[in-house]
Amino acid sequence: MSTDVATDRLGGVNPVYRTLSPSQRSAARVIGIIYPIQMATGIFGEIFVRGQLIVRADPEKTAANIMGAETLFRLSIVGDLITYILVMVLTWAFYVLLRPVNRHLALLGAFFRLSELAVLCIATVNSLLVLRLLSGAAYLKPFGQDQVHSLVMLAYNTQGLGMTVGFVLLGLGSAVFAYLLLKSRYVPTFLPILGIFGALLLALGTLAIIVLPALGFVGMSYMMPMGLYEVGLGLWLLIKGIRVPNSSVTNQLR
Repeated sequence: MSTDVATDRLGGVNPVYRTLSPSQRSAARVIGIIYPIQMATGIFGEIFVRGQLIVRADPEKTAANIMGAETLFRLSIVGDLITYILVMVLTWAFYVLLRPVNRHLALLGAFFRLSELAVLCIATVNSLLVLRLLSGAAYLKPFGQDQVHSLVMLAYNTQGLGMTVGFVLLGLGSAVFAYLLLKSRYVPTFLPILGIFGALLLALGTLAIIVLPALGFVGMSYMMPMGLYEVGLGLWLLIKGIRVPNSSVTNQLR
C-alpha cells in the first residue's frame, strides 16, 4: 500500500490531487454560479420582503402589512425554499470538489451544511404558520385579534431563532470547506483564509450572542467577512476556475 493511499484512508490530507477531474472542474463552476444566486434569493426574502413588512414593535401593523402583500410574502417563502435547494446543490459541489483532498473532512463539512438546511426548512414552516394565523379560519375565532397578532409575531420570531441555530451550523460547515480549500491550493490562499476567519466568526459570534444577548447590538456586521468570502470565492471560481497545485506546494502538504 502506498503512503499516499494510506494517508487518505486514515483521513489525512491526501497529496494525490495534482490532476483535476472533469467533475471537480464542473463542481467549481457550479459553486461559482450558485453562490451569487442563493445570496440574492436569501436577501430577497429577508431584507426586501420581511424587512419591509415586519414591524417588530407593532404586531397589528405587521399583520396588516402581510395581509396587504400576501402574494409577496408567499413569494418570499418560495424564495427561501429555492435558497435551501441551491445550498443543497452547493454542498454537493463542495463535496465533489474537495473529496480528493480529504474525504472525511469533506463529509463532515457536508453534514454540517445539511444539518443547517434541516433546521432552516423547519424554521420556514413558521412563515406558513403566520399565513394560517391570519387566514381567519373558524378554529381561530376563540382567539381575540390582539392574541392572533401576538401569535403572528411569535411565529416570526421563532423562525428567526431557527435561523440563528442555522448560522452556527453554516459557520462550522463553511470553516471545514474553507480549510480544505486552503490545503488544496485550488484557489489563492487569501480566499480560504478569509473563509476560515469569516466562518468561525459567524459561528462563534452567533454562539456568543445566544449566551450574551446584549451583544446583539452588533447586528449583522459580524457576518460581513463571511459574505465577502462567499462573493469573492464565487466570482473567482466562475471567472478563473480552479488551478492545479504545483509539485512544490504539494510536497509541503506531505
